[in-house]
This record gives sequence, C-alpha cells and structure tokens, in this order.
Amino acid sequence: MAVLKAGSRPPWVGLGAAVWVQISAGNAYNFPLYSSSLKSVMGFSQQQVTILGVANDIGENMGIIPGIACNKFPPWVILSVGACACFLGYGVLWLAVSQTLTNLPYWLLWIALCVATNSSAWFGTAVLVTNMRNFPLSRGTVAGILKGYVGISAAVYTEVYSMVLSQSASKLLMFLTIGIPIICLAMMYFIRACTPASGEDSSEHVHFIFTQAASLTLAIYLLTTTVISDMVSLSNAISYTLVAIMVILLMSPLVIPIKMTFFPANTKKLGPPVGSSDNLVLGEGDSNQTEPLLTPFSSATNLGSFHESEDASDIETLLAEGEGAVKKKRRPRRGEDFKFREAFVKADFWLLWLVYFLGVGSGVTVLNNLAQIGIALGVDDTTILLSLFSFCNFLGRLGGGVVSEHFVRLKTLPRTFWMTCSQIIMIITFLLYASALSGTLYAATALLGICYGVQFSIMVPTASELFGLKHFGIIFNFMQLGNPVGALLFSGLLAGYVYDAEAAKQGGSSCLGANCFRLTFLVLAGVCGLGTILSIILTIRLRSVYQMLYAGGSFRLPQSSNR
Repeated sequence: MAVLKAGSRPPWVGLGAAVWVQISAGNAYNFPLYSSSLKSVMGFSQQQVTILGVANDIGENMGIIPGIACNKFPPWVILSVGACACFLGYGVLWLAVSQTLTNLPYWLLWIALCVATNSSAWFGTAVLVTNMRNFPLSRGTVAGILKGYVGISAAVYTEVYSMVLSQSASKLLMFLTIGIPIICLAMMYFIRACTPASGEDSSEHVHFIFTQAASLTLAIYLLTTTVISDMVSLSNAISYTLVAIMVILLMSPLVIPIKMTFFPANTKKLGPPVGSSDNLVLGEGDSNQTEPLLTPFSSATNLGSFHESEDASDIETLLAEGEGAVKKKRRPRRGEDFKFREAFVKADFWLLWLVYFLGVGSGVTVLNNLAQIGIALGVDDTTILLSLFSFCNFLGRLGGGVVSEHFVRLKTLPRTFWMTCSQIIMIITFLLYASALSGTLYAATALLGICYGVQFSIMVPTASELFGLKHFGIIFNFMQLGNPVGALLFSGLLAGYVYDAEAAKQGGSSCLGANCFRLTFLVLAGVCGLGTILSIILTIRLRSVYQMLYAGGSFRLPQSSNR
C-alpha cells in the first residue's frame, strides 16, 4: 500500500490534469465528424452507419471492468489501458478511412469502434473516482466540473478538426490514434490519490469558483470561435492562434496548484486530513482521523479507517464483537459503503438507474440524430446546431453540479430533485420538436442540451452519497449503462424505424419534414413523463437520507450510535 503524508500533495494537481484526461475521454463525440467518410470509403448504407453509432455508444459506456479495476490498481494502470484501447481501436479505423488497408470486414470495424470508444470509460473512471475521493466534501462540484469538460470536449475536437486538421477525417483519426494516448500518458503521473484537508476551507471554495469560471470561459470561447469560423473564412495563422488560445484556457486550472506552490497557505489551523482512497494509508497514529467523514464511528470504539484493508477491518470488528463493543456486523445503510452486490438489490439503486436511463436515453436519441433532425426541418448547415447542443450540454453538467451542491448544503434538498425538474422541461422540449413551429428548433435544442447534461452531473454524486466511495467505480459505471441501452432502444430502433418509414412514404432514402421524427418525439415525451414520476418517488425516498448526510451544512456521516 502507498503511504502518503498529510498535505504532501494537493489534490488540485490531479484535478488540473484531469481536465485534459476528460477532454480525451470525450473522444466518442467525434463519430459524426468521420462517419460520413467511413460510409463513403467503405460503401456502407445508412443503417450500417447507424449500427456503428450504437457500437460507439456501447464502447463509451461499458465501464464495468474499469470500475472493478479502479479498486485493485492505481490510476496510472487504468489510464494506460485506456491509452492502449484508444491506439488500437482508432488505429484500425484510420487504416480503413485512409485506405491503407482495404476491404476490412464490417464486424472488425464494429469491434474496433467499441474498443476505441471504450477508452473513454477507462479515462473517465480513473480521473472521476480518484478526484471524488480526493474531494469527498465537494462531490457535486467535482462531478459537475469533470463531466462538464467531457461535455465541452465535442467543441474542442470540432475546433481542432476544422482549424488544424483541415476537416480531414483521416487526419482526425490519426490524431485520436496517437495524440490522445500521448496526452494521457503525460498526465498519468499527476492523477493519483492524495490527502485533502478536513473541514470546510474558504480558499477551496474560491479555487472551485475559479475552475468553474475557467471552464465557462472556455465554453463561451469555443462557441464563439465555432460560429465565427463557420461564417468567415480564416487564414491558417489566425486558426492556429485561436487553437493556441484554446490550449491556454485548457491549462488554466493548473494555476491553482502553481499558486499554492509559490504562495502556500498557512495549514497549521487545518484539522486532521481526510483520506481519499482505499489505497491511502495515513500512517501510524492517524488511522482514526477520517472516520467523521467517511466511516461511521461509535463513542465506545473506533474500528479503524475507511482506507484500511478489509482484512484488518474484519479482525478489528471480530475483536470488538468479542469485547461486547458491537453486537454484529450488519448490512450497510444508505450513506455508507456498499459493495456492488449489496447496492444491486436496493430499490433506490434501480430507481436511480431507471430515472437516469429514461433521461439520458431520450436525450442521446436527439443527439445521435441531431444532424438529420436539422436537415429534415430545413437547416442546411447543422454545425451551429451541434455546437449549441454541446455548449448547453456543458452548461447543464457544470450548472447541475453547482446548483445541486448549493441546495443540498443549504436546504438538504436531494440532488434528484433537479432530475425531476430537468425531465419536466424535457417533456416540453420534445413537444416543441414535435410541433416543428418556426423558430423553436434552436431553443428546443438549447433546452434539451442543458437538461441532458444535468442527468450526468446529478447521477454521479448521488450514487456516491447513497452507496459510498469504496466501490464507487463499478456502481457509477453500471449506472452509465443507461446511455447505450437508451441509444439502442430509442435511437437505433424507434427513431431509425420511424425515419425509414417516413422516407419510404416519400419514395427515397432521405426524409424531409416534421413527420420524420414527430412520432419519435411524442414517444420520448411520454418516456420523460415516466422518468418524472419515478424521480419524484426517488426524491421523496431520499429526503431523510440527505437530511442525515447534510444536517450540518456539509457532508457528514451520522454516528452509528444514533442509528
């Protein structure tokens, strides 16, 4: 086990590096940029391309293995596996699009795309689990920031694709094959468990605000430059300058650890440190310091740190039982650390999964078909539409984390309340899409992007608060399976069937008009209606849990003697 002294490594180093890894984890959003080239080079039908899109979603969200691995191996191992998957998967796709190898079988490309986008799951799990454990008191904020950078990564890649890579699908795939692994290999040294300070710290709050402001500035910059480049032809010098500014904005979160290095704060008044991961040992004499935050404790006995090995915990528990200090090892309760099999049988686990599945499943249907939706409704250039969705998706992810964190501390309001609100808005949005009223397309796309992003930033901290951080990797990755399942059911089957049926009525392979997706939008509105009902039930069930966890205005686990 690694031994780390308190304060020897500020968690902000890992958070700043995680920004770059999260941008890399958004590589699956590039599929629309090279799918048309893949279709033309390989001679695929639209249905075959749609099935490749499903492979894209499946690979991106299959995180069960990374979730298990993150509790057994350090983050650098998880990142290394992701880099290898990225290199191998996108390498095969590059060979096909560049025609370096011809006549590659369809099934091989399908598997290669799954492997390539599965790198996203390895990257995301490594940085999200590590940083959630490094910032255990600010889970919603951290989840919002990291998921926000994934959301805006589509705009980052679009900027690189249009301004540096000359809109070449072959060059883009080469960049994904080589560039992303290099970035992640360079960052892996900084992504590691560290020891945050316990208690609330005003400087930490300021640092989070700075990071959020930096990410918002980047998002606005990307949206602005995308619109400008779409309207005006830019020279190579200007394009490279704009991309360089983007890189500087991506590096801005590193200002915090640099500032802490040159202007260190007085840490003498800080309380004992909070352990941040299962592999972190504070050293002899410090084993009880993490208990008020991460494990329940009793005034009669202390059973050891959250971060001690399970064998040691079992031995101490048996000794305590023999002395009469505790009666019996019991099953965990909401707010404590669950093993996956323990969480799997809980009603709240499946309610959260269903709410997330219905929210992201309906949203990803529009995302996967947004270009076709725009063309069907008379939009010739869908680039702005895609950029708008990306920007608002980012706002939803960042804002969902910030707003839910504020109200859970102020009013002990369950985070799932915001899933309820967002799905109500999604119902209205789908009805706007179905109506096809003039001028509503961009407004509906913006609203849907925000609500879609909220689902991500709420599910992640909620899962950690209900079922703990110890096995958080596998639990939240199982939750994320709602995305590919939704893509398969609502996008691959429903939307594809409705679109092809309407196109057949028009006597061609392409469909124009509101009827191309109207039935799909009405069904998705009903789906979100069901999601709203389930999220209300879940929020009511969780009200007492959040009153227990945030009774003092910050995250605390109750004393076992009070339960």
